[in-house]
Amino acid sequence: MKTVLILCTGNSCRSQMAEVLINHDLAGQVRALSAGTKPQPKVADGAIAALAAAGLPTEGLYPKDVDAVMNETIDLVVTVCDNAKETCPVFPRPVPRLHLPFHDPHGEPLESFIAVRDDIRARLLPAVRDALGL
Repeated sequence: MKTVLILCTGNSCRSQMAEVLINHDLAGQVRALSAGTKPQPKVADGAIAALAAAGLPTEGLYPKDVDAVMNETIDLVVTVCDNAKETCPVFPRPVPRLHLPFHDPHGEPLESFIAVRDDIRARLLPAVRDALGL
């Protein structure tokens, strides 16, 4: 099974939704982790609500620092915001990278989080499949 790291700045919204979507939709083929370069204290309520509205699991989600996943065997790093792309750390071994930015819905109504969730599902999942040759 391949492991994908979804990297964002705060690891409180887009990367969390991407982690849940990949783990759900690509279960058995891909294991997703998410982390942030400057993690926020908690996952955004809108991200939790958007995932729950789609019937996806939200139990145990919390922002993680990228240092917490540095020793994982990562097959692909996907940055989902421009800041994370610029500050993406150097991993212990070379790792292919993919940059696919998504709108940041923080402070916006639930509909914005749902739109970003759906955009992640529509664009990120096929890109991960292609990048990993699935």
